[in-house]
Formats: sequence, structure tokens, C-alpha cells
Amino acid sequence: MIKAVIFDLDGTLVNSIEDLCNSANFALSKYGFPQHELAKYNYFVGHGMTNLIETVIPKESLNKENFQKVYDTFIEHYSSNYLVNTAAFDGILESLKTLKENGIALAVLSNKKDEFTQRIAKELFGDLFDVVLGKKEGCPLKPDPYSTLMVLNGLGVTAKECAFLGDSGVDMETAVNSGCLPVGVLWGLRTADELKNSGAKHLIHNPTEIAPFILGF
Repeated sequence: MIKAVIFDLDGTLVNSIEDLCNSANFALSKYGFPQHELAKYNYFVGHGMTNLIETVIPKESLNKENFQKVYDTFIEHYSSNYLVNTAAFDGILESLKTLKENGIALAVLSNKKDEFTQRIAKELFGDLFDVVLGKKEGCPLKPDPYSTLMVLNGLGVTAKECAFLGDSGVDMETAVNSGCLPVGVLWGLRTADELKNSGAKHLIHNPTEIAPFILGF
């Protein structure tokens, strides 16, 4: 029986790719580096903001100095622009409310910096989530199970009682590594093949399918 659901944030709960793209491209252009088209960011994101900036800087220009100035500018710009275009996917809010009303514990776990994860979760979803956790210093990123186990402890459930919903291979690997049920969502940034190859046991095609799936599992 599923008693709790852990959700990835970007590409699962919210469509945030445009704001991430705009802030990264702003930082790149400030220092004369080429910008990237929006579609490429589907594969640049997912491994945390440090990795994002390391990826978008041209390899031949990637050094400590260039990384730091682009990263700092990106964070400064994103801090003021993280909700310009970012919004919950259609049907997500209703599904979360239905789960909550039926006694399902809810959590967010993201590789995005914790301060942004907390802000977005609070501003778009209020108090629906029992636990919200983003990337903190000293904590390994997904797919390491460390942060998932922290969330499970906060929810008071075992891994076998928890589904992990995400749109990327990293999310499915995280679920597998922690012992949660890996459920891939297909409205996000990655493909069904990536999700299945990374361990997804089930695929959901639309946010409106979340509550019926979890409550009927």
C-alpha cells in the first residue's frame, strides 16, 4: 500500500525550463559566451545548478574563474526571475489536493538549490507538502539515496510504502537506489525510453492520472 509520494520538482511538478534557460543564457552572454537554445536545456538540467553551469560554459573556457563568475551571475539573475514563467503543470494542483485529502503524505525532493526548491514549493503549492528538500551543502545529489532516506524519515514511512515520481532517469535511479516505487512521468523533459531504461516500473502520461494511480495501487 502506498502511503506517501515523493515528487521531483522541475519537469514533474512545475514547468521551469524557460526561467532556467533565460537565467543561464543571461549569465553566459554577460561574459561573451555563446547562449543555448531552449530545447538543449531539457538535457542540461537535472543534476543541480553547479552541473548546469559547468555544462553550458564552452569546454575550452571552463575553469574556476569563468565558472564562478557565470555561476554567481546566474544565481543572482535566477533569484529575481525564478517565477517569471515557471508554473505548475495543468492538473498537478488538483491531483496533490486529492492525494492529501485521502491521507497520502507528500514530499518534494530536488537537485535544485534548497532555497529555490523551498520558495517554489511554498509559492506555488502552499502547505500541501509535508517535507520539501533541495540541494544542501554536504548532501549528495540524486541519484544517491541519502536525501531520499532523509525525506522518508521525515514522512514517517518506509521506502516500500512510498512512490517516487519524476521525469528523468536520475529520478528513476534515485527511486531504485532508495527502494521506492519508481514512477516515470511523461509530461516533463525526458523520454519514456530513458525512464524505462533507468528503472521506471510504471509510466504516467498526464498529471490527472496521478491520484487514481496512487490511490488504486
